[in-house]
Amino acid sequence: MVCEDRAVTALEAVAARQRAADHGWALDWDLRPVKQRVFNLAGRGLTELADREDRAALSAWEGRAVRWAARLTAPGHDLLLYNRLRPRPAAAAPGPGFQRVELIASQMTALRLFTALASRLRVPPADGLAERVRTARRDTAVNRHVLHLSPEQMESVAYAFWLHRMAGSALEANRFARDYGITHQPGPDAELSAHSIEART
Repeated sequence: MVCEDRAVTALEAVAARQRAADHGWALDWDLRPVKQRVFNLAGRGLTELADREDRAALSAWEGRAVRWAARLTAPGHDLLLYNRLRPRPAAAAPGPGFQRVELIASQMTALRLFTALASRLRVPPADGLAERVRTARRDTAVNRHVLHLSPEQMESVAYAFWLHRMAGSALEANRFARDYGITHQPGPDAELSAHSIEART
């Protein structure tokens, strides 16, 4: 995901310089910080690099040597437009009884598996958790996925991470316990709860 965000950022830079230039090309000195990304995008068919004839014409236009230049291809243009206009889930306001939770990528992966198994679990996710997971947004400033969860949903997340820990990875549960002070501790009450859920279903 981070790589795709960088690709879009590079496309934005190319598009901005194209708009500012009368000749419709983004030039090497304007794109120096994202040069490698622009070249990578050319390999993916999202940007077009100026050939020798185009560079000669651009050099004559600018009055100095243009070593390379780029512009968006049709797919690059369309990707940028789509990215700008695609619907994004609105971040739910924390509201009374809800807590902002920031999760790293591996925690989100574990949670998505947990909610995907909902109908097959004897202790299913708390009400509304699957929707919170589905609409979680990634805050690029902190590189975390942001959710707003009720106390019941927080406990359900802890249970999901307990399952994940027992299946082999403790990082997600340990981090959640450290950040939010919640951990799942199975015991007789938890077993009774699971059996009662099974009986109701």
